[in-house]
Amino acid sequence: MKKMSKVIIDGDIVAYRMAFANKDKPLKIALMEVDTFMSYILSETSFYTNSGEYKVYLTGKGNFREEIAKTAVYKGNRKDAEKPVWLSAIRDHLVEAWDAEISCGQEADDLIAIEATKFGNRSVVASADKDMLQIPAFHFNFNTNVWKNVDEESGLKFFYTQILTGDAADNIKGLYRVGPKKAEKILEGLVKEEDLWDAVLKAYDGDRDRVIENARLLWLRREEGELWQPLDQRKQKAA
Repeated sequence: MKKMSKVIIDGDIVAYRMAFANKDKPLKIALMEVDTFMSYILSETSFYTNSGEYKVYLTGKGNFREEIAKTAVYKGNRKDAEKPVWLSAIRDHLVEAWDAEISCGQEADDLIAIEATKFGNRSVVASADKDMLQIPAFHFNFNTNVWKNVDEESGLKFFYTQILTGDAADNIKGLYRVGPKKAEKILEGLVKEEDLWDAVLKAYDGDRDRVIENARLLWLRREEGELWQPLDQRKQKAA
């Protein structure tokens, strides 16, 4: 018998996409479009799950990353960004009609990663957020209709790539003029985490604090309350 699988949906991206796409339409029509889009996601992923089980996550109040960020204010570049008119109503609709869960003290991304870790390769992460590609799972990009299988190795390398490049969307500062191509060259041929760590640390001229800061900002939790630790500290703890 096939083990139960689960579709884990990024409600933040759904809400923003639907709010922007329907900003000039009446609320009733906008909410109907949300339902249509959610049904599309479940239809496209239905062949993978034998249970029809899904979960939607939204980001709520508070974020532990705000205390970690020292180099730049976490998501400080978003404070003046305009929000589409129906965003709040669409979020409420996702909670009421689709049983979305709202995070507290962390992001929806963390809850998605925690849930995906429980199901492993029996999970489908439905999102259009590239940050999710550090999570080992099957990924469905509902903006492009593209599937991608992320295993432990590729997910880890993507994470270390992000430490080098930073994330402009979240105001996380990476190395100056290091984009994905330069990061790929820095990490070329590396697989083991200790080698990835050494290469990233060297690229940061040995600035361990900066590497750890970026890692903790970028890492999506795999269990509740987790705070990312460098490999050497994890080894010491396990010894």
